[in-house]
Amino acid sequence: VMTQGNLSSTEKQYDLAIRGEGFFRIRMPDGRTTYTRDGSFDLDSQGQLVTRDGYQVEPGITIPNNATSVSINAQGTVEVSLPGQTAPQQIGQIQLVRFVNKVGLESIGDNLFIETAASGQPIDGFGGGEGFGTLQQNYLEEGNVQAVNELSSLIAAQRAYEMNAKVITDLVAARLTALDPARAATYQANAARQKQALDALDAEMRAALTPLKDRPFIVFHDAYHYLEDRY
Repeated sequence: VMTQGNLSSTEKQYDLAIRGEGFFRIRMPDGRTTYTRDGSFDLDSQGQLVTRDGYQVEPGITIPNNATSVSINAQGTVEVSLPGQTAPQQIGQIQLVRFVNKVGLESIGDNLFIETAASGQPIDGFGGGEGFGTLQQNYLEEGNVQAVNELSSLIAAQRAYEMNAKVITDLVAARLTALDPARAATYQANAARQKQALDALDAEMRAALTPLKDRPFIVFHDAYHYLEDRY
């Protein structure tokens, strides 16, 4: 699931998408460092570039409150236009990091990840550097997990399991009936209850398809784990 999603234009100057490898480095309120590919950024009351939840985007970019425009190039260099100045002023550069094994990152929700022994330590860099993708201003990376496809696959897997389980149940019931009719009746009653539970789950997942039709999950990695944990 750690694959590139499509880029979608938003026309918001603080939205950033990474085309290729890399994560943004995010500073949490408790001092921890986390990583994300969700570039839906904005400014806080002090003019700092932050995530939609207000977490600081490192290395800490502050936009002057009198800036008339903001430009972020493919390498992450941030330039602002100020009144009375003819040339844009460079005020910083957004960092990227990458990992030897990005699949080993641990999700903590809200599109945020932390490093683990499996992921290896972060490798610092900037957009366009060796092994790193580039930044695209006014764009966001779309989710690459389609809810309908994932739920449909789950339903198909569930049905295959149910068919195999029924074959085994029928064979066991037939054998028990020949040996011990009383135990066979109990076994069949338990099997019927299990089938009812599976049918109820099937109905729940099918009902979930209607409102999610053609809508991708925003979270390109967390969505998979939501489905995995839920079902």
